[in-house]
Amino acid sequence: MASSANRNGTGTNKGATKPLASSNTKSSSFKSRLPPSSNHSPGSALRRTSSSSFSTAAGGDGVPGRVRVAVRLRPRNAEESIADADFADCVELQPELKRLKLRKNNWDSETYEFDEVLTEFASQKRVYEVVAKPVVESVLDGYNGTVMAYGQTGTGKTFTLGQLGEEDTSARGIMVRSMEEILANISPETDSVSVSYLQLYMETIQDLLDPANDNISIVEDPKTGDVSLPGATHVEIRDEQSFLELLRLGGAHRIAANTNLNTESSRSHAILMVQVKRSVMGSEDAIPSETDKSSHLVKPPKPLVRKGKLVLVDLAGSERIHKSGSEGHMLEEAKSINLSLSALGKCINALAENSAHVPVRDSKLTRLLRDSFGGTARTSLIVTIGPSPRHRGETASTILFGQRAMKVENMLRIKEEFDFKSLARRLEIQLDKLIAENERQQKAFDDEVERISLEAQKRVSEVERNFTDALEKERLKCQMEYMESVKKLEEKMIENQRKHGWNGFMMDKCSGEGADFSVAEDIAQVKNMLEKEIQIRKKAEEEVNKLRIQLGLSRDSEVYLAGGHVEILKLQKALEDEVHQKKKLEEEIIILRSQMLQLTFEADQMRRCLRRGGSTSLDSPMSQVRDSLNGHKTPVSVLFEKVGLQKILALLESDDANVQIHAVKVVANLAAEEANQESIVEAGGLTSLLMLLRSYEDETIRRVAAGAIANLAMNEANQELIMVQGGISLLSLTASDAKDPQTLRMVAGAIANLCGNDKLRARLRSEGGIKALLGMVRCGHPDVLSQVARGIANFAKCESRASINGIKSGRSLLIDDGALPWIVQNANNDAAIIRRHIELALCHLAQHEVNAKDMISGGALWELVRISWDCSREDIRSLARRTLNSSPLFRAEMRRLRIEL
Repeated sequence: MASSANRNGTGTNKGATKPLASSNTKSSSFKSRLPPSSNHSPGSALRRTSSSSFSTAAGGDGVPGRVRVAVRLRPRNAEESIADADFADCVELQPELKRLKLRKNNWDSETYEFDEVLTEFASQKRVYEVVAKPVVESVLDGYNGTVMAYGQTGTGKTFTLGQLGEEDTSARGIMVRSMEEILANISPETDSVSVSYLQLYMETIQDLLDPANDNISIVEDPKTGDVSLPGATHVEIRDEQSFLELLRLGGAHRIAANTNLNTESSRSHAILMVQVKRSVMGSEDAIPSETDKSSHLVKPPKPLVRKGKLVLVDLAGSERIHKSGSEGHMLEEAKSINLSLSALGKCINALAENSAHVPVRDSKLTRLLRDSFGGTARTSLIVTIGPSPRHRGETASTILFGQRAMKVENMLRIKEEFDFKSLARRLEIQLDKLIAENERQQKAFDDEVERISLEAQKRVSEVERNFTDALEKERLKCQMEYMESVKKLEEKMIENQRKHGWNGFMMDKCSGEGADFSVAEDIAQVKNMLEKEIQIRKKAEEEVNKLRIQLGLSRDSEVYLAGGHVEILKLQKALEDEVHQKKKLEEEIIILRSQMLQLTFEADQMRRCLRRGGSTSLDSPMSQVRDSLNGHKTPVSVLFEKVGLQKILALLESDDANVQIHAVKVVANLAAEEANQESIVEAGGLTSLLMLLRSYEDETIRRVAAGAIANLAMNEANQELIMVQGGISLLSLTASDAKDPQTLRMVAGAIANLCGNDKLRARLRSEGGIKALLGMVRCGHPDVLSQVARGIANFAKCESRASINGIKSGRSLLIDDGALPWIVQNANNDAAIIRRHIELALCHLAQHEVNAKDMISGGALWELVRISWDCSREDIRSLARRTLNSSPLFRAEMRRLRIEL
């Protein structure tokens, strides 16, 4: 999506800049006023040095800190992209200047400054760092902190605070990221974190972790004024996964409903309270001596406990009843939400104006947030807004709420106390160390005695061993002498035998020579075998070398082929990129050509108009209208004063087609603002627009006139006037004749707005409105089909309400006019907006039992079953499932077909 500056154009802004409150010029951070402290727990070293301790502020009255306010813009959703396609955003952001401009109309705007301005492209990480991270760091240092989201329903408050980010970690909200930072900066051995998760529903405080605990009372300390909830469930948090499970459980119990503005609109204020308890060491104070004030003796550091409380508040969205469509119990819920938000606004106004009385007790919400505004907590507020010009009033109210909150000053006080338990634990540890040291010394003494004993035994053993060795040596010496004597005797005996036995000696010699000959043969044979083995080994080595060479060649060829394949893949990818780039360039060239042709056509038309009216005075009504359309943005008030609405409407009957085109564009722009619609209708503008539809065949006039009628048809009072003056017949006739998709989109949008009126249902059908809607599907353009689907969904919803209230009893008029086949055919359309409207229409049709038989025969049952299984939205899935289970005919058919939900 393009940025808001590109969507809003570059026209000159003549609106005066709104003066800013004096409190806006103060420093955006209060931490620079506080001296740093070096005494932190081990976990605090992980945080950046700018988040220092505030121990010096504990003894005083505290440090002033203004409420910081950031504004975040939600991008356009699919419905707004279609409905507001011809209109610019109502706000323009200037994040580098921390400003935003709120458009009053096409010519005038107001400028506001905030501490941070976050565009629709701001990441969740960026939002956390500029809004919540300073508050979390203060809580870790022992202060109370509050982060609160305020805005109209459907602008992204719950996404900003409570998004879990299970599928995409980058989408994690402030709650998850705050707990990550807290767990990363505490010591599990000495620190603790506990969490309570509550909701304020219809002025009763309910526990989201224990739904049975649905009426928790507020207890206030009469001395300090601190607010506590002793009846709430407190859960110790040790890791991030357990915290995510807790958020998932609480989110499942939070009350939400489907309204016209948001399919999952929160009907209660969600409050997450995080209690952080940290053990730190106080400063070391010097002990002065009698002669010298300075001394090297210091008192031991005092153990302290710092208790910080982080409150994360996801407020329910403010809403206007005629826009949200709330009725019955939902209406009572909306009243309760608006009353509590109004009480909060009154308190902030009183604090901003330094009023003597602040009405804190008007609501339980203001009692819970007593410490957040005007108390001792550091508070950051993020206000969320939407870009749609249809909700400009709600956007302006949200911006003014943030501006008033920026004037509120809190007095920050650290929450710390002497840690008797830690001191007792430390003394116990010291005592254990002394006992262990005594035991160690005793053990060392025993070990020394044992060592001396072992050494004496070793020396005695060594003496015994030396004596034994000496005896063994003497014995061996005697044995050797004995052996030598025996050997000498044997030699003498052999000598005697030689003298007496010469012949035997010769025979022994001959036998010895034969033995030597046989040994020589064996040696020669072994040498021959060894030479053969050496030759065989050489041949084997040569074969191995040849195989290695062949293997190297084959590997080189494989590498070459693989490299060639890679090069081919690279070339193919480059060619595909070139083709894709060429397609994109061709599309851009076509768009630029169409824009150039349109600009050329409009320039020629304007040139001819100026030639014909060259003699007209500059103060003529037509020159004023032309100036308003050609870049000279005359404000609506000046246009009314100088020209007048009657004169502008009189130009609609001019004989000059160009004058009529310009005049009808001006009327369409004026009709886009709700404040001008009543004046246009009273002055006969609606009648003139219907006359243009009736008498002119110019496509541009018909398209712009139909768009103006569609804008007027958004007001319920104008819808009956359109029907009385034959507007539906003219719109139906235009739908049958027009071929331009944009003209058909405008006509379909006007009829779709009329389809949402319960009083006009029968007349709308009798004058051909439904058939006109179905006839426009011939165009096939997605924008036209989405408006047709929206009209059918609105009509089906009206019929469903009439059936429930007993006003209507027959078959649906949509089925009578043949809309069911097209509904079934497009129930699984690729376009999400078309599919959503068709799915809602099917669910509303199925709620009336008389339609069940036709829906079964027309194949709608299978689509309802698919919706109950595969629909991406939980509310539509639940509605389809309830509808199927409540209808006897549907249940019987599903049993016959063996379908289980």
